[in-house]
Amino acid sequence: MEIVEVPWSDEDAGRLRTAQRAEIAAVYGTPDSEPGTAPSAEDIAVFVVARTGAGEAVGCGGLRDLGGGVGEVKRMYVDPAARGSGAAGLVLAALEDWARARGWSRLRLETGDRQPAAERFYTRSGYARIPNFGAYEGVAASRCFERVL
Repeated sequence: MEIVEVPWSDEDAGRLRTAQRAEIAAVYGTPDSEPGTAPSAEDIAVFVVARTGAGEAVGCGGLRDLGGGVGEVKRMYVDPAARGSGAAGLVLAALEDWARARGWSRLRLETGDRQPAAERFYTRSGYARIPNFGAYEGVAASRCFERVL
């Protein structure tokens, strides 16, 4: 598995983000359950894609700069057929390495209350539950996490 940095406009990255949003819409029964501003090319500092040895894009994730050395993990996703392959851990590790190299001190993220597998993954990856931050404050379905790098 290889992790590559790509522009937001990358075709594979777009396909994976679309699949992620469709999966979230199916879980929550609404096409747009995301609190706050959706990530975009204008506010994502880095975006990476996980590719298999055959070059197939199977996972992705990005970072939004929140300022003060804090970043937010956005659009983490692994294609269901590739889950269990280690792709998610490699994507997250690449994002953490990118953040550390730029002097960021912590990463935050939000997942939803209907995504227990995501909560388990982030907890196993060293993220601890924190009070909801930013656009997620007061959103009962949001679960926020943070890791000091």
